[in-house]
Amino acid sequence: MEPINIEIDGTQQQSAAALLVEEATQELASEPYDDQQPRYVPPELVKPWCSNDASVLYHCYLIQMKPNFCSDIPVNDIVLGMRSELDCDVANMNFDLGVGKSTITVNFKKAAEIHLSSEQILQCRRFQITIFRILMDHNLQKLEEVLERLSVGQNLEVESIDYLLLPAARMHQRPFIIDWECVMSVPFRSEENSEYHVDSSPPNNCSRVLHTKNGMVCTCRIQNSLVYTPHTGLLYCITGLLNDLNGNSRMRPRRRRARTYKTHYEEKHGIKLRFDQQLLLKGKFIFKVQNYLQSCRQQTEKDSSHTSVELPPELCSIVMSPLSVSNLYSFSFVPSIMHRLESLLLAVNLKRMVLDRCTENVTIPTIKVLEAITTKHCQENLHLESLEALGDSFLKYAASQQLFKTYQNDDEGDLTEKKEKIISNAALCKLGCDCKLPGFIRNECFDPKKWIIPGDYSGSSFLNEKLPFNEKNIYIRGTRKIKGKRVADVVEALIGAFLSTGGEIAAIYFMNWVGIKVDLFHIPYERHFQVQPEKLIDVRHLEFLLNNYSFRDPSLLLEALTHGSYMLPQIPGCYERLEFLGDAVLDYVITAHLYHKYPDMSPGLLTDMRSASVNNICYARTAVRAGLHKHILASDSVLHTDIANTVNNFGSLSAESTFGWQSETSFSEVLADIIESLAGAIFVDSEYDKNAVFKSIRPLLEPLVSPETMPLNPVKEFHDYCQKMQYIMKKPVKSIQNGVATRTIEVEANGVVKYTYTSTASNNDTAKRLACKEFLRLSKGN
Repeated sequence: MEPINIEIDGTQQQSAAALLVEEATQELASEPYDDQQPRYVPPELVKPWCSNDASVLYHCYLIQMKPNFCSDIPVNDIVLGMRSELDCDVANMNFDLGVGKSTITVNFKKAAEIHLSSEQILQCRRFQITIFRILMDHNLQKLEEVLERLSVGQNLEVESIDYLLLPAARMHQRPFIIDWECVMSVPFRSEENSEYHVDSSPPNNCSRVLHTKNGMVCTCRIQNSLVYTPHTGLLYCITGLLNDLNGNSRMRPRRRRARTYKTHYEEKHGIKLRFDQQLLLKGKFIFKVQNYLQSCRQQTEKDSSHTSVELPPELCSIVMSPLSVSNLYSFSFVPSIMHRLESLLLAVNLKRMVLDRCTENVTIPTIKVLEAITTKHCQENLHLESLEALGDSFLKYAASQQLFKTYQNDDEGDLTEKKEKIISNAALCKLGCDCKLPGFIRNECFDPKKWIIPGDYSGSSFLNEKLPFNEKNIYIRGTRKIKGKRVADVVEALIGAFLSTGGEIAAIYFMNWVGIKVDLFHIPYERHFQVQPEKLIDVRHLEFLLNNYSFRDPSLLLEALTHGSYMLPQIPGCYERLEFLGDAVLDYVITAHLYHKYPDMSPGLLTDMRSASVNNICYARTAVRAGLHKHILASDSVLHTDIANTVNNFGSLSAESTFGWQSETSFSEVLADIIESLAGAIFVDSEYDKNAVFKSIRPLLEPLVSPETMPLNPVKEFHDYCQKMQYIMKKPVKSIQNGVATRTIEVEANGVVKYTYTSTASNNDTAKRLACKEFLRLSKGN
């Protein structure tokens, strides 16, 4: 399918454009999308293993972690070794991980380039597989199998996840950036110090040796080690010796009779300690790998990693040594860190794909692209909702002005129909899928259990499929379900990302790239008014109300105030076309104003603020406050009655607010239409100057909403409250009889109907709002 092209000059091409839009609509209707979409893996993380290479170049980056809280366990740096050099704004990224009620700040820093031999790479992989398998599985059952697979896999030419995660050397170990002593701790070999064990003479700097499952081991090797106790199947990190405890010491009271450790192991486990004079070891439980990227991470169970245990050395089998508790603790954060890096690299590749042939000077921060492809389901501290709201408003604005200037003889209904064919979710989903966007979308909460350990030659780590992108490959790891609306949301959010950082030129570039051909060039609006506006409306007074905007063509002002019922031969049209245009312009300028004025607002707040500012009730109230209803040209007596009733009803509301959610009565939509048509008139008269529209209409809308003054939308509050209380919302019952709308909402809790409420109003929206407000009043009152 060719892109939807509506970039047309002149009326001669209108039929071609209309035919193209119609073809696009028919194709959308005949080709529904399967929600099974690919999951992309950044090529920077994928390299084939080449066993014949004498050495391999790795670009090393230091992952620095700084806790923003007090901890008895220090956090060490980690070395990330990549076969590809990272993009600049990724190589210097920083972000926070949520740890309890505080955070750890993560910084990336380019460190060095090193060459590693195939033997060194194999040892590094063995180390990282061992430490991550232990952290993720908390047992050794899978480890031996995985390490055996590693020995086989190293001789295969396969494409899989390939990078290194290694402990960083401490300052006194420099100039090396990698702590090779720790890396070489896998597998632990007690025979390395066998010469000291034969005659029981301690090695240099060691005061004694201990009997372990591995034989006699120096205390210096066991005090910073990871051990396994076969009688319990548990793993512990040893942090030192307990100088005042041995097998004959009494155990600390634990709600049971006092007994020695020796007695305890004999009675509970049937084990007789042979070396009961040996000092006990101080151990800590293994840390749990968690998702530290969640914005509101709940600690559902007590963390046992801070609890110390006493262990007889002879019951311990050393798995890794030397390995400090700090290193083990630091590596527990790595899966979350690497998930964020993988996400950023996806954003980098998407950005490159979009800008590959861009001749404009467009610079888009990678973090903004990441924000645009991250949905709320990821439960992270960034997601696309704010950018989606911004992009949605700009998309409607760009499409509306393009259609308005292209189809100058079409009425509002035809323009709206054409616009919906361009901006509908189905159309955006189609365009997004044609551009291969779904594979970049992040729509799942990170599950550390599904994280692929680099170098782990298990089935899920092999990537056999790939797609050519810009003369490069991007790899596919399985499929997942993505709803069509999610794809549409991401298209809108990417428009917002390009708009917020690169301006309107960048946003138009992206829209053209994705297949929506629009421009923002001014085309003169052909008009054939034969009447003098001053004879029908008070032009000067209306200009005064519009912040003293002076119309070049006052007939636009006349058109903006003319209802369809007021048709004179000298007035060829009513306000509806200008309303179509002004609706989109107002939506965009208000949304952009809120987005830029409150840059630190939480994701999603822009959506709520936009809804509070851009709605028909708000506009109708504004029209009444300014007295614009007195200037509407209409010959419909029913309309005049509706306007009069609206004016009376709004008189009972507070004069301090223009927000419409407080209204419990209906209103005449013509009043809202007039605000939008006036905005459209100013936009056309000023030759598409959005700032002129905002400057003229803003005083009428004051005070604009702010995070502090934004009222709660009762409908949204109703849904949020039911979700929080785990209520089940039944499908509402709606009906309209004799011009009266009735709406009944019903809520269940534990299979029992908890609330039922029916409201009536002159339209469905008001009835729904009233029903939700009453439900909230009753439920919170109880």
